[in-house]
Amino acid sequence: MMSKLWAMPFWQKVLVGFGLGILAGVVLGEQATALKPLGDAFIALIKMLVAPLVFFAIAVSFTSMDNSTNFKRLGAKTIGMFMLTATIASLIGLGIGSLLDLGAGVQLQAAEVKERVIPSFSQVLIDMIPVNPIAALAEGKVLQIIVFAILVGISVNAIGEKGEPMKKLIASGSEVMYQLTRYVLKLTPIGVFGLMAWVVGEYGLATLLPLSKFIVAIYIACLIHIIFVYGGMIKFVAKLSPIQFFRKAMPAQLVAYTTASSFGTLPVTNRCATQGMGVSKKYASFVLPMGATMNMDGCGGIYPAIAAIFIAQLYGIPLDFGHYVLIMVTATVASIGTAGVPGSAMVMLTVTLNAVGLPLEGIAFIAAIDRVIDMMRTATNVTGDMMTSVVVGRSEGLLDEVVFNSEAPASETPDEGKASAA
Repeated sequence: MMSKLWAMPFWQKVLVGFGLGILAGVVLGEQATALKPLGDAFIALIKMLVAPLVFFAIAVSFTSMDNSTNFKRLGAKTIGMFMLTATIASLIGLGIGSLLDLGAGVQLQAAEVKERVIPSFSQVLIDMIPVNPIAALAEGKVLQIIVFAILVGISVNAIGEKGEPMKKLIASGSEVMYQLTRYVLKLTPIGVFGLMAWVVGEYGLATLLPLSKFIVAIYIACLIHIIFVYGGMIKFVAKLSPIQFFRKAMPAQLVAYTTASSFGTLPVTNRCATQGMGVSKKYASFVLPMGATMNMDGCGGIYPAIAAIFIAQLYGIPLDFGHYVLIMVTATVASIGTAGVPGSAMVMLTVTLNAVGLPLEGIAFIAAIDRVIDMMRTATNVTGDMMTSVVVGRSEGLLDEVVFNSEAPASETPDEGKASAA
C-alpha cells in the first residue's frame, strides 16, 4: 500500500493529503487541531525559501535578458493583464454582492477591531525602496526585495564583462535555491494534510452556517472569475485549451487553497507553470513573484467589493452608483503592493471601507471566517498568476506548446526536471 502511495504522481499525493486532511477534521473534530503543527512546519519551511528565492529568481531573470526593449514590452503586458483582471474581478464582486441579500439573518456580536493606518499611495512607493537591503531580506519585505533584485540585475548587465562573476554567482545561487525548494516540496502532501485537518477541525461546518451566504458569494465570484475570465483568456487570447490549463494548475491551486499564501505557493506555482505548462524559466521567474505581490484578484478585487456590500447591509447603509464606482477603483488599486501572505486582504478591506465611509467595526463580523475565505481568494490569485504567465508568455514566444499540450500534469515529482521556483 505504502509503495503504491509513494509511486503516485506528485499532484496525486497532494490531492490525497488534501482529502485525508478533510476526513481527519470531520472524524476527529476539535482534536484534529493537534495536527496543525504539520502544516505550520511546512509553511515555516516555505517562508524560509521566500526571501532568497525571490531575490535570486528576479535577479537572474534580469541578468539573463539583455534585450531591454523586449523586456519593457513584456513588463507592460504583464502589469496590463494584472490591472485588467483586477478590474473585472471587482465588477464580478459588485455584481454577486448586489444580487444576494448577504446581510439577512446575520446576528453576531462585533469584536473589537483596531483601526489600521493606511499609508498614502506616495508612501507606498517610498516604502518600496530598500533603505537597508539586508534588513529587507531578513524581514521578508518582498516588495523591497524585488526592487533591490531588479536594480542588481540591471546593474550587473550594465557593467558588461566586469559583471560576469556576479552573474555567475547569481545563477549559481538560484540553482541552489531551486534544489532546496525541491527538498521542501517533497513535504507538500504532509503539510496540506495538517492544514486541512486543522481548518476543518477548528471551524467545522456548523460554525460557518451564520455566514454561509457571505462565504458562498465569495466562492461563487471566485469560481466565475477563474472559469470564465481566466479560462476565457486561455481559450480566446492564448488560443490554448482551458481544460489542459486547469488540469496542470491543480497542484498549485490545492497548495494555495490550504496555505492561503501566494508567496508560500510560489515554488509549486512555478513548477506548474514551467514544467507543466511550458512557460519559459526566465519569464516565470519574473512574472510569478511579481504576481504574488501585485496580482490579487481574489483579495483586492472580489473580496473588498463583496465585503463592503455585506457590511453596508449589516449596518443598513445604502450604497449608490458613486459608492460602487469608488469600491471598484479602491479595490483594484489596493491590490497593488499587498503582500501575498495569509490575512493581508484585511488591510485591503480597510482601504475600501475608509474610502466609502463604512464602519471598520464591520470587519469583526467576518474576521472569524477570514481563513476559510482567504483559502479561496488565494487559489484565485495563484490561478491568475499562472494564466498571465501562459497568455503573455505565448504572445512573446516564451511558452512551449508541446509541453503545454502534453499529458503530464507537471513534473511527476519535485525531483524531475529543474524546479525553477520563483
